Amino acid sequence: MGVKERRERQKENLRQEILDAARKLFVEEGYDNVTMRRVAEQIEYSPTTIYLHFKDKADLLFSLCQETFAKLAGQFEALGHEFPNPLSSLKKGLRTYIQFGLDHPNHYLATFVIPYKCDAQERERHLSQDSMGMRAFDYLRMIVAECIRQGMFRPVDVEEASRALWAAAHGITSLLIVHPVFPWGDRERLIDLVIDSMVAGLQSKG
Repeated sequence: MGVKERRERQKENLRQEILDAARKLFVEEGYDNVTMRRVAEQIEYSPTTIYLHFKDKADLLFSLCQETFAKLAGQFEALGHEFPNPLSSLKKGLRTYIQFGLDHPNHYLATFVIPYKCDAQERERHLSQDSMGMRAFDYLRMIVAECIRQGMFRPVDVEEASRALWAAAHGITSLLIVHPVFPWGDRERLIDLVIDSMVAGLQSKG
């Protein structure tokens, strides 16, 4: 490995170290209570070093979200984009989403649960069609559209149905992460029942 490659790897490793520290702090202390200086202290670097990688705290959070959505989108894409049975594909996608959150709780909490305020420009950045978040959501939207096209779902609005499915999946995921000691019973059966109920609510009655 040459000097240039070694420096690039060290730079990327430090960037990842910053992201990991920030994610942990955001989850434990809340986004509003964490400063760039606090993140720097966590990894024992100067705040100046953090600013070499991220413009500000909002940029740091955006990068965390991008990283999470990239991992999630990668898992969706591994499922494939052919849906011979879109209902089965949808259930598998929802199960993949929930399992992702359970396997990566800090990623999930930092991206979907901790409250934070952002201005119009940051909101637009998060919701941009080329963002990793929209790429992940597009997978869900695509399967829902196919369910409707094949008459398996009632002729509902694709966007509204996709958001409703995501909201329900998010609900069970966040509850299982935040309240692990609640007597949920058989967790796997609970997840399957939630998914089956969500999908059945949209199915065609014909």
